[in-house]
Amino acid sequence: MSKNAGYYDVVASDFERVLGSVGPAQWLLETPCDQWTARQLACHVIETHRRALSILHGSAFREVQDRDDVVAAWVVANRDVRQARDNPALASKTVSGLGRDQSFKSLVEGLLTFDTLCHTWDLARATGQDETLDPQAVQYAHDALTPVSNALRGAGGYGPALESAPEASAQTRFLNFTGRRV
Repeated sequence: MSKNAGYYDVVASDFERVLGSVGPAQWLLETPCDQWTARQLACHVIETHRRALSILHGSAFREVQDRDDVVAAWVVANRDVRQARDNPALASKTVSGLGRDQSFKSLVEGLLTFDTLCHTWDLARATGQDETLDPQAVQYAHDALTPVSNALRGAGGYGPALESAPEASAQTRFLNFTGRRV
């Protein structure tokens, strides 16, 4: 597949599968992301999508509220992102994201894909679900993020990259790159 070939749909579907399998007692479980529970992590993913949409539309950003059903909020945010990405006028609109101006479609296939991919693993790990990520999406994300590694580190971003064992899988190497211990 070419660069920006459309991994968002696969990654978003995987996130929805994992999110929908979180049990009621699991929302308060700790995740690999420091200081975030499973619910807080899910809210972060939803809010990242909502922020992208608010930038696109020039509208106010709305946080996920305590009373909100996070699964339902995700379904709406994901649907709205896909609809905007699939609308040629909106997909080509220039927005700011990842420290540069780019088309909304590029923001979706970049930031939203990468963020959702990593947090799918985080949520699966926290809740004892299958942690397997789409191998092509993992390779795409790792290839795309490696050249901008330094810009991704620190507050609000990835932690320091961890050394991977020589025999580590591509998924483990990617997760170690993002600072996650596997």
